[in-house]
Amino acid sequence: MGKFHDSIKQAHKDFIQQQHIFFVSTAPLSGDGRVNLSPKGLDCFQVLSDTKVGYMDLISSGNETSAHTLENGRITFMFTSFEGAPNILRLYGKGFTVLPSTPSWEEYAPHFTIYPSTRQLIIADIDLIQTSCGFGVPLFNYVGERDIHFEWAEKKGKDGLYDYVQQNNLKSLDGLATDLGVQQNAE
Repeated sequence: MGKFHDSIKQAHKDFIQQQHIFFVSTAPLSGDGRVNLSPKGLDCFQVLSDTKVGYMDLISSGNETSAHTLENGRITFMFTSFEGAPNILRLYGKGFTVLPSTPSWEEYAPHFTIYPSTRQLIIADIDLIQTSCGFGVPLFNYVGERDIHFEWAEKKGKDGLYDYVQQNNLKSLDGLATDLGVQQNAE
């Protein structure tokens, strides 16, 4: 079952910093809604305090995390070691989206590397940490990060990225509004 903690300890932070990939999961309240599970990389995750974390989120094909956290806040992060000791770390909490040009952006953005294709920051207040063994997780060797996203974003340009977000990032697969969609409707 693992061990449970109510705050992020230094050993947890060290483990997080050693991982090249993490997973974020959210879900709508609807029983018919789709659970979203996304892999993330690029050293974009930051431990902000012993109960607060966040990651820099790039423009991509969907925006489920924003829609789900806007609706209900529930979020889970999972880190697992693919080399060295077999460990898994889960962070459970309530998340929210921070958009550029909002007051919270100035507070959180300095903690992250911001790219021209940064869509938003996802911040979460963590209330439960679980550690467990990763005996069933295979060993993999880290080769490096992909450049594909940044090449794609550069080809799209500022206007092309804006259009892409308008077409693909304002609603979830289940039709829930994202924070970007709410912001656009408020303008």
